[in-house]
Amino acid sequence: MTWNFLFFLNSILLGVGLAMDAFSVSMANGLNEPHMKKGRMSCIAGTYGAFQVAMPLIGWICIHTVVVYFQAFQKFIPWIALLLLVYIGGKMLAEGIRGGDEAEESDRHLSGGTLLIQGVATSIDALSVGFTIADYGWVMALTCAVIVGVTTFFLCLGGLVIGKHAGTRLSGKASVLGGVILIAIGVEIFVKGVFF
Repeated sequence: MTWNFLFFLNSILLGVGLAMDAFSVSMANGLNEPHMKKGRMSCIAGTYGAFQVAMPLIGWICIHTVVVYFQAFQKFIPWIALLLLVYIGGKMLAEGIRGGDEAEESDRHLSGGTLLIQGVATSIDALSVGFTIADYGWVMALTCAVIVGVTTFFLCLGGLVIGKHAGTRLSGKASVLGGVILIAIGVEIFVKGVFF
């Protein structure tokens, strides 16, 4: 592969494709926390972007070192994403139903641990991108991964903004909707990974 316009375009498109789950989760987080500050939004989007940089690179490293073990692990990726997102979404759903309209904003605040779990769950499928960039050298693989991460960052910021605006209108129902969205994303990742 050579450094050309097509390389950069493919990397951006790869970033858009990989970021869709993180974008949807960002919307759910914005719904759940409609008064989120800009710094916090950047932190959340940055976390998803960082995971989207790390996972393809980990996949690339696995391809060039322990490819046999990585291929065995790949069949568990949809299961892991499903379990993580159903757990987080179920927790949000239960809190939304239990708290109803009186749920305090501080109770709906996304914790650091939950954010890391979401980051892993939405980016774990990007491990397999290591296969598609396996013929790249280290610098090209790193550049591709950074482009994917930057694309994810900006898409997730957009998702948070959309979710915040909808969350302000939906008030107490936002946590329930956010939980349902996360569970649906987990099921979608699982179905795509197992059946297609």
